[in-house]
Amino acid sequence: LRAAVAAGTEAGKKAKAVMEAGQLVSDEIVLAILKDRMAQPDVARGIILDGFPRTAGQAAALDGLLSDAGQRVTAAISLEVDDEAMVARVSGRYTCAACGEGYHDQFKQPAHAGTCDKCGGTAMKRRADDNAETVRERLTAYHAQTAPLIRHYELQSVLERVPAMGAIADIRARLASIVGRVAA
Repeated sequence: LRAAVAAGTEAGKKAKAVMEAGQLVSDEIVLAILKDRMAQPDVARGIILDGFPRTAGQAAALDGLLSDAGQRVTAAISLEVDDEAMVARVSGRYTCAACGEGYHDQFKQPAHAGTCDKCGGTAMKRRADDNAETVRERLTAYHAQTAPLIRHYELQSVLERVPAMGAIADIRARLASIVGRVAA
């Protein structure tokens, strides 16, 4: 969305107005932005979408948009995680207010409590929505709205499941392998 807003496309201008009003950008605007972007020569070989589609309606609209362009989804990646582990991961994160270095209550604490390893700053902050209750609400919405897309992409034989509870290097390698295979 940010790139479309910065580019000043018609759809980007609509998205900017909606966001400035504090509202969610509609599927119609997101798809218009995607359609505009797909027409650019630098994406002729394809695109990678992160976090879209999130609902069955969005997936159907994306399928239609791609079909109209003579394309289709060639891989959909499902990062498989345990819900309670996700709650712990998200609700434990915080950052240095000065430089943005990321930390976690369990997995990555600064060498000296309350002092950023990178810049020495002492002001740490957490996002207001990074709490267990909000994460559980997001997971409930995910299971109701987004999880059904797993079946949608299984039926298209493009679903790639990636166990995402292991080492970051292993997960990164698996993702790189999928992207490399699809891009070839």
